[in-house]
Amino acid sequence: MLYELRSYYVVPGRMPDILARFRDHTTKIFDRLGITNVGYWIEAVGRNDRLIYLIAFDDMVDREEKWEKFVNDPEWLKAKAETEADGQIVRYVENRFLTPTDFSAIQ
Repeated sequence: MLYELRSYYVVPGRMPDILARFRDHTTKIFDRLGITNVGYWIEAVGRNDRLIYLIAFDDMVDREEKWEKFVNDPEWLKAKAETEADGQIVRYVENRFLTPTDFSAIQ
């Protein structure tokens, strides 16, 4: 299993918008495309401009195939355009690819 840890650094004041976009659109599109939603977090203490989430794939080939479908998905493109009608939501994205250790609770 391959996990992708993504951090979205959000434009000031737009956190409610990014959370709504994920809640109402993105997670459902991920499900439809076979991208496993593992978890989504915001910081209780610390930064107030970052959404962190973890998604899963079988391997890097699976990730590349599914991500390509996602970024070109008509439903996603429509949701992105609608939610950014008042301007950009995400300033920048960081992502990391993780594989579990043999003693990890998540495999």
